Amino acid sequence: MNISLSNKTAVICGSTQGIGLATAIILARLGANCILVARNEESLISALKELPLTEGQQHAYAVADFSDPATVSTAIQKIVTLDQVEILINNSGGPKPGPITTALTNEFEQAFSQHLVCNQILVQAVLPGMKAAGYGRIINIVSTSVKTPLPNLGVSNTIRAAVAGWAKTLSNEVGEYNITVNNVLPGLTHTTRYTKLLDSLSEEGNRIDVEKQLTNSIPMKRIGQPEEIGNVIAFLASPAASYVTGVSIPVDGGRTPAI
Repeated sequence: MNISLSNKTAVICGSTQGIGLATAIILARLGANCILVARNEESLISALKELPLTEGQQHAYAVADFSDPATVSTAIQKIVTLDQVEILINNSGGPKPGPITTALTNEFEQAFSQHLVCNQILVQAVLPGMKAAGYGRIINIVSTSVKTPLPNLGVSNTIRAAVAGWAKTLSNEVGEYNITVNNVLPGLTHTTRYTKLLDSLSEEGNRIDVEKQLTNSIPMKRIGQPEEIGNVIAFLASPAASYVTGVSIPVDGGRTPAI
């Protein structure tokens, strides 16, 4: 099975911590040249030092704030003038927790811009290079709420579903160019976002009890690790996943009730 990413260039968004950083490290281990994208330059420089160089890769970074699509456009345009990008990992921090009934309308607008609009900007920039290479992998790190809306994540549930619809449409349009588009849906995973969700759910209860309830809701009875999500992303990015496109894959220890 060919999972080598040698001579491939990957742009990984939100890659200074959590799932994004874990994914970048795994892609680099498989031989990819990785370009990290996030808003904090100091964190990017630090993350870059964690990437393997075993195959003589040349890693880089670009600063962009996904709350400001113009900065994302500037960053990706600079990247594609220097490199042909074969792999794009769309990843951005999710909207804050909270019920949909109390969400402000501008929260939906901000989340739509941060996720779907920025995804569109990135894809339009990298598509010409992917077509020229005859190889493209667009992978969106989304959420299991694509399959089943999650409690206390009103804005996130709404926007994630929009991204899933966008991705499926995109996969239908670019498949003939050997470009695949897939969504990876992390469940409860040890990340900063999980900690924030735990804090939100624990406001009126005992934190230990809340975490125990969450863990018990997972058939595997444990919270996932970022590397476990990264491994699935790496497979989808590889030549081995050449006939997988247009799907949303939960990586959640079996927690999602939908088939």
